[in-house]
Amino acid sequence: MKKILVLVGSNRKESINRKFAEALEKLADGRLEFEYFDLTALPMYNDDDVAEYPASAQKLKDSVAAADGILFVTPEHNRSIPAILKNAIDWASRPWGQNSWTGKATAIVGSSPGAMGAIAAQIHLRSIMVSLGATLMTSPEVYLQMKPGLVDENNDIANEDTRAFLSGFVDRLSAWVGVAQERAAA
Repeated sequence: MKKILVLVGSNRKESINRKFAEALEKLADGRLEFEYFDLTALPMYNDDDVAEYPASAQKLKDSVAAADGILFVTPEHNRSIPAILKNAIDWASRPWGQNSWTGKATAIVGSSPGAMGAIAAQIHLRSIMVSLGATLMTSPEVYLQMKPGLVDENNDIANEDTRAFLSGFVDRLSAWVGVAQERAAA
């Protein structure tokens, strides 16, 4: 089973993006294994600290290396990604010459209560990850408006059309990780 490292860009206790990630995990059951990394464990990135690389940042780099693919699940903060997510991206791209994102199969989704579904944050994150050399899955794009009741208390997607669409996303993610692995082996 392919191992997916999930980076949820929200540290809220009742994060809708964490709930969204858990609903995707449930849809992926039997196809993908999700592992979540606690982004709150990372210190704020400071280039002065790279020489004595923090243990939590090394744990992130090790998690990225061990994963077959990465799934970013991001909210939108002021038309961009949250600081906690950018911080993780910066740590895993350092030290210079040891960028963990290069060639890594990556997908991006996001959710918000608004109709735009974190679209600006996702566009910004795509730009960042492409510049870091990630092997980015470009479709389908998932901009989920998290309406009350869309994901129930058991992390099931209540709407059949949304569940079918997201199941298709999970299928595509699984296939994308396989393609990226073949490219890396070639």
